[in-house]
Amino acid sequence: MSLESKPKPLTLSDAWRQGAEQLRQAGVEEADADAELLLLYLLGLSKAALLRDWRDPFPDGKMGAWNELLGRRALGVPVQYLIGEQHFYGRAFKVSEAVLIPRPETELLAEAVLEIADRLWASPSAIAPVVLDVGTGSGILAVTLAKERPQWQVLASDLSEDALRMAKRNAGKHEVASRITFVQGDLLTPFLDDNGHPGIDIFVSNPPYIPSSDISGLQREVRDHEPRLALDGGEDGLNPYRIMATQLARLKKLPRIVAWEVGAGQAADVAEFLRLAADWDEIRYVKDYAGIDRHVIAVK
Repeated sequence: MSLESKPKPLTLSDAWRQGAEQLRQAGVEEADADAELLLLYLLGLSKAALLRDWRDPFPDGKMGAWNELLGRRALGVPVQYLIGEQHFYGRAFKVSEAVLIPRPETELLAEAVLEIADRLWASPSAIAPVVLDVGTGSGILAVTLAKERPQWQVLASDLSEDALRMAKRNAGKHEVASRITFVQGDLLTPFLDDNGHPGIDIFVSNPPYIPSSDISGLQREVRDHEPRLALDGGEDGLNPYRIMATQLARLKKLPRIVAWEVGAGQAADVAEFLRLAADWDEIRYVKDYAGIDRHVIAVK
């Protein structure tokens, strides 16, 4: 009588392969990468440690949690919300469904602002600029600019209380909370006229820019899970830019840099709003990694 052979234990490698295949069958585009991120998160490992332990048995006590993570990702919940984190400009930021997931192209906006500001405030005797980040979301721009230029004073606003809570968490995580003032309000409204806030030298924003009618056709991860308040830019997607451009004249002073992220095909319209709002020395576009004019920057 032959003895039945014991089943081969599931290894970390097996779990990753099976998880990736489950996600692929569910239509997840980055199935391999997402399965890896979920596995690293579940096990609390670095990528190097995962590769080192690739053939180790998968812990029995983690199987229920692993299946739950895979199931939620298969239903369209973005992996960043499942692990509660997304990297931006070399730093890990906390995220939740209260905020947009940071996109790599927004790093190009931060880079451009830093480069232009270093030129405008090049003199050692220059007073450090005051920066405003409108629609701060998870705080990626406000925190990044505060970290990269410790002498700058930063203001960050959002209409959403939940988003501001997340931005404050990230400011604390990256040890810049004492240098960022958080304000709740809609676009530039809290900073208009004589409101007690300092004059703004650099104004950055990544506002909602998706036309309302286009939201239903977005990728399910975006449409069903990212906050509509941070997506919907009105009938043509340009409402926030129209409003902010008209509000510029009511600030204490005209910012020397206005840098906004825009949707595909919107750069020329947004540049025209800025031209009508003030007399700038230069208005330039910054292309994203796909070659799309993704940022509009006005300089005075």
